This record gives sequence, structure tokens and C-alpha cells, in this order.
Amino acid sequence: MAVTMAEISKLRKMTGAGMMDCKKALEEANNDIDAAIEIIRKKGQAVAAKREDREASEGCVLAKADGTFAAVLALKCETDFVAKNEGFVALTNKLLDAAMAAKVESLDALKELVIDGQKVSDLIVEEIGKTGEKMEIGAYETISAPATVAYVHFGNKLATLVGFNEALDAQVAKEVAMQVAAMNPIAVTRDDVPQETKDGELKVAIEKTQEEQVKKAVEVALKKAGINPAHVDSPEHMESNMAKGWISAEDVEKAKEIIAKVSAEKAANLPAQMIQNIANGRLNKFFKENCLMEQEFVSDSSMDIATYLKKQSATLKATAFKRINLNQD
Repeated sequence: MAVTMAEISKLRKMTGAGMMDCKKALEEANNDIDAAIEIIRKKGQAVAAKREDREASEGCVLAKADGTFAAVLALKCETDFVAKNEGFVALTNKLLDAAMAAKVESLDALKELVIDGQKVSDLIVEEIGKTGEKMEIGAYETISAPATVAYVHFGNKLATLVGFNEALDAQVAKEVAMQVAAMNPIAVTRDDVPQETKDGELKVAIEKTQEEQVKKAVEVALKKAGINPAHVDSPEHMESNMAKGWISAEDVEKAKEIIAKVSAEKAANLPAQMIQNIANGRLNKFFKENCLMEQEFVSDSSMDIATYLKKQSATLKATAFKRINLNQD
């Protein structure tokens, strides 16, 4: 029995598969719609297996908040073309809506969720069959707090969630969620920064301060000897500047002696408390740049986020945030 255009169109509407895929499935199933649907589903599974080694680096990121619960989900695919496809975005929305309704709290639980009689994994396989691209849930994060907000940046590649300790104006909440999107903090407050990170940053700050103090002492000694520090700040510069006639071989040897002697002496006699104070200042700068409540407010550089929230309520604070970005920060 020949396959009609009406049957092809009906199957395409039911599955979202391409016209030729629907035609072939109907022919193989002898015009049995249910059997043809199963063939298309199996084709989706086959494509999923075939694409297992491909990288899903594009996708759609959506986020939603409903009172005290908020969730953000990234459904990944291979190309931006598919990521912007109406069906792909609709599937991302469908998965997120179901997760929100069930208040699913983990990625593993989301994968086991049943939507309209189908597991999430089966829904994704069906979409793979329609597009021929590898797809996977790249990330799923949630926040539970007395008040929550979700923000999706234009293009559906970046989304954030923020939790607060009390109810607040919707626009204020959105501004903070946009701050998280723009400034990519690593923690809400400095107390939330892992001790390992603090220790690492302080170590780097101390080493950098020590190097600067040694460098300053060397530059002072070189200038006293009548040598331009910029001409001898590396072996390469020494060679090139001698070739240009800017400095003599004798001055280069003299500079090497000064650098070695002063560096050793200064490194052995660095004022420990001064070094620690400067390093602590650098660590504080790290906190101000990377902790949400201490960050300079993007919309008003005269205040930080903590001050901005206090203008709304003296006790208002951000308590948690999540951020998913498919692009490089």
C-alpha cells in the first residue's frame, strides 16, 4: 500500500521527524502509525548510540523560580543551529517545568523522572532521532530558600539562580541575579570560600609581595650604579640591548652581580609583618572581586551588593546562588 502525503504529515506532526524519515518509517511499518512511531523512536536510539563519542558543546540553558524553589537546567547538543531549534527549546522547557512541578533536587533524580508516561532519557532520545545530534543534560542545579529568583540571559546560554533570606522586590532580586551572571562570583560571602582557596590565594599574595620587594631593592641598587633596570631585566634584554649599543658588556656583568647579590640579601631580610599586611590586603581585594555580597554593584559602582540589599531591608541577604554558562567566561 502506497504511503500518502496525509499519513506522512500526520506522522511528522506526531513525532517531529523529517518528511523522508516519516515516509520510510511508514513504508517499513506498512502504514501502521504506531509501528512507524516505534521505528522512529528506535532510529533515535540508534543515532544516540552512534553519536556517543561526539561532543555536545552547544545547548539551551533555562531557569525558573517559584517562591521558595528555583531550578536551572542545561540541555546540550552539538550545534548552535539545533540549540535554537523550536523543538529543542520546547523540550528544555518541558524538562524544567516537570522538574519544577516535582521539585526535583538532583540531576540523577531528574533523569529518572517520568513525563507523560516517558522517562526523561526516552524524551531526549526521541529528540535525537529528529535532529541526528548527540544530546544530554549538561547540568541541573536548584536552590531552596525563603525567596528565590531566576534569570536567563539573552540567547539561552547563561542562566542564574539566587536565594535570599527573606521576601524582596522582584526587580531587586533580578538585579542581583544579573550581577551573578555578569560577575561570576565564587561564593556568597568570604566565609563561604573554601579554606583551601583562601590558603592558596594568600600564598600567592605573599610570594608576589616578596618578589616585588626584592625587585624594588634591585632596581634601586641598579640605578645607584648608573644602570637602567629596564635594560637588564632579563637575559634576552641584556643581549639585545648590548647588540643595540645601549649598554656595554661590562655593565651587563656588573648588573648580573648586583642582581644576584641584592636579591639574595633582600630575600633573607624581608620584613615579615609588612609582607603579611600587604598580602592580607591582596586577599581582601580577592574577596571583594569574587564574593557576591562584597562585589561592586554593576548597576551602581558607588555601593557593593550588601549595601544595595540593605537599601531594601536592613536584614536582607543573598544566601545562595547557582550559575550555568555554556560559553567561556
